[in-house]
Amino acid sequence: MAVHLQKEIDLLKKSILHLCAVVEDVVNKAVTAVQSRDEDLARKVMSEDKQVDDEEVRVEEECLKALALHQPVAIDLRYIIACLKINNDLERIGDLAVNIAERAVYLSREPDPDIQFDFPLMAEKVQVMLRKSLDAFINMDAAIAHQVLESDDEIDAMNRDAILLVKEHIKSAPEHLDALINLWSVSRHLERIADHASNIAEDVIYMIEGKIVRHRAELI
Repeated sequence: MAVHLQKEIDLLKKSILHLCAVVEDVVNKAVTAVQSRDEDLARKVMSEDKQVDDEEVRVEEECLKALALHQPVAIDLRYIIACLKINNDLERIGDLAVNIAERAVYLSREPDPDIQFDFPLMAEKVQVMLRKSLDAFINMDAAIAHQVLESDDEIDAMNRDAILLVKEHIKSAPEHLDALINLWSVSRHLERIADHASNIAEDVIYMIEGKIVRHRAELI
């Protein structure tokens, strides 16, 4: 049975690593679409959502099959449980990338409101968090996962700053109301991607160390 379980885990690992690559790519494209006001690239992200959904379903089916047929224990069990949870976070990140792409389509047709907030910097930091969380998962590296959790507060603060600046800009330039609301939406979706990256990091720590660190800052 151990040999068959290992084959199932190897297949699962291959599937979820492919999903990791696809999701990271669509996030990068969505961010680029906003920054370059590229409607065609944004629509490409939107068209790739079905691929992410299909991959997510396949990974879930493989996880459930391994659990049902082989009754894994210890690290194998934690790995499969972590894959189930990370799989869900990856699908949600894909959805958020589509949401950002939809905002990019709108923004590509509107004048730049020239808000004094560094969206590219926030996007870069979120992309680094996502990349590190996936690297931690791929390389089974709890230290990198802890680094991801330490970055989340900074993204939350940047999102709060964006909200304040958008509110101020709406008062001084109400003609840019729609564009500003869409920019705030981009910030909010980026903040949510960071939250899902943190979820992935927490699951990596559970998988490696067997510790649940959600809501327990002293363990981070």
